[in-house]
Amino acid sequence: MNLRLRIPLLWAAACLVPVYCLAQLAPTRVGGSLDLYSSRVVAGKVMTLEGKPVAGARVEIMVTSVSGGTRSLVTNAQGEFRTDYSMNLEAVKDFAIDLKVTKKGFRQAHALIDFGESGKTWVVPVTLRPPADDPRLLPQAELISGLAPRLSKLQASNGLSAAGENDYARGVAEFLDRKNSNRALPDFMNVTRRDASCLPCRTMLALAELDAGDWDAANRNLAEVFNKIQEDPKLGRPEPLVALGVITSWRNQPRDAAAFFVQALQYAPRDVLALQELGRSQLLLQNWGAAAECFGKAVAVGAKPEIRLLYVEALVGGNQFQVAETEMTRYLEGRDVKKMPFEVRRLWAEIDNHQKIEAVYVKGKPKGDQALDYVHRPPRDLDGLVPATDQAQLDSILSAVGKTVAESFTNFPNTSSLELIHQEKSQRKQKSGVALDQKFRYLCFTPVKTWGPSFDEYRTDLAGRQTWPQGLSDGFMLTSGFASAALVFHPMYQPQSEFRYIGRQKVDGRDSYVVAFAQHPAKAQFSGAFKAGETTMTTFSQGLAWIDSESYQITRLRTDLLQPLQEINLERETTEIAYGEVHFKGLPAGFWVPQQVTVTVDWNGRHLRNEHRYSEFKLFQVEATEKVGKPKGIGQTSQKAADP
Repeated sequence: MNLRLRIPLLWAAACLVPVYCLAQLAPTRVGGSLDLYSSRVVAGKVMTLEGKPVAGARVEIMVTSVSGGTRSLVTNAQGEFRTDYSMNLEAVKDFAIDLKVTKKGFRQAHALIDFGESGKTWVVPVTLRPPADDPRLLPQAELISGLAPRLSKLQASNGLSAAGENDYARGVAEFLDRKNSNRALPDFMNVTRRDASCLPCRTMLALAELDAGDWDAANRNLAEVFNKIQEDPKLGRPEPLVALGVITSWRNQPRDAAAFFVQALQYAPRDVLALQELGRSQLLLQNWGAAAECFGKAVAVGAKPEIRLLYVEALVGGNQFQVAETEMTRYLEGRDVKKMPFEVRRLWAEIDNHQKIEAVYVKGKPKGDQALDYVHRPPRDLDGLVPATDQAQLDSILSAVGKTVAESFTNFPNTSSLELIHQEKSQRKQKSGVALDQKFRYLCFTPVKTWGPSFDEYRTDLAGRQTWPQGLSDGFMLTSGFASAALVFHPMYQPQSEFRYIGRQKVDGRDSYVVAFAQHPAKAQFSGAFKAGETTMTTFSQGLAWIDSESYQITRLRTDLLQPLQEINLERETTEIAYGEVHFKGLPAGFWVPQQVTVTVDWNGRHLRNEHRYSEFKLFQVEATEKVGKPKGIGQTSQKAADP
């Protein structure tokens, strides 16, 4: 695997955040005698992993160098706290505190801080983390259990003095045997103060600090180890690099995390944790091939069974379904997949669905000139089209429209609009049928955490109550998912389709490029779905896009089935989308959104037609005066759905 990854030296150095010394009151002479009392300031700032201040956090401070009670503070709007202690300089030489910070919705932070004898303190940074580990990432407990035992038996060759060996052994016994990281910390701190050259000792201290809830101290100590390794690579070993990589991944920075794992593998090419976590970082980046390679190596050197499941996920993402099926069978070891957790069943369903897709779209592809084929036989009824004479412009058009689509998905705000749906149904030979009209408030959200660009959509009635379009039981068709239709032109998904530049055409007075496209079923990682009763079929699209020649915005989009689905008698599924530009108060740029959508389906002898019209676009916030809150339990809807 060839990964060109840069070790983030600047980031690591930044972990050693300079702390600001707080001025202390010097002893003063009062009435001819010396006042030996001085003020010690304890101040800090509480932030999230993303660097946002945490207001209203409860801070408990206990001075451990002298007897006394605990002070309780609450952080202000900027996440700051401060308190002063008056100390007798003769009685208190060393100033140390035990700090605990709690806030609902976060796990507790805990730190032991020794300000020493200098009389100066500094602003203490405190990072509060989410209450639960991110299921996509390595849990903290597994990081510690995977690394700490490797560091449990250190000796003089690692830089330990005789006294240091005794302290270190006591710390290891508390940390690993008795599972009490708080009691282990003083011993490990004594070791690192006495034997500063022992980098594995400082790595173990950082792991104990993580376990005790002191993210910031752990980060600083690991960064110090990293900087020492950069100065002298001979001091390097994989454990601190793996720990830094995992911590960086917890910050949602998989690309930077990968750099640490790559360097760890330079010291230990078969390190199972480094291999699996490098694979995990590549999975998050959707570098499927690199992820599969890393997971495969990790499995080969004894990774846990769940890593094989991640291996399967990487193989599925890279369309290596045959190998994925083999690895999934090995993972199951004869167990019934129907009784396995959801994630296992989901991956198995993807593998099974691919086999169906291959049978329908690859082996069962219709032949002959009658089959619809926008790319190789573009339509001839495009009025005013100036046909392209070659494909020289195609790459530049795809690059520009891809950038526009990517920016749209990245910057698109949460929106609310009025949606009018007109539904029609009739038998194929009938001239007229039955109609149904409905009105909704349509809400479109960009997910907070996602592995790729997408939208979440749902509907409420005009009073803000969650609801869905009606008519399915009466034979009408339900349709949704149009906000994501332009994804076929997103740079992430362009390699999964074939494109052809058709020519130029005037559309609503705009000079437009006309580009045909067709998805590759064997490669496509997003698709539609057509549901009839209990049967759901995956659908892939071909079609035409009209792209403004100046702004590279998609102004119109027409999609059709890649091919008819004879298994469910689906002969036609045509979607026509007209986009329009809308502007929101407070946002400088406009956004192009679907304003009129028409879906026409010929299925099982029926002719179905839905028309969606969108207007009254507004920015949507939970605090909005519309009082529309995001309902719970909303998931991504199918792109197309119909019922017998």
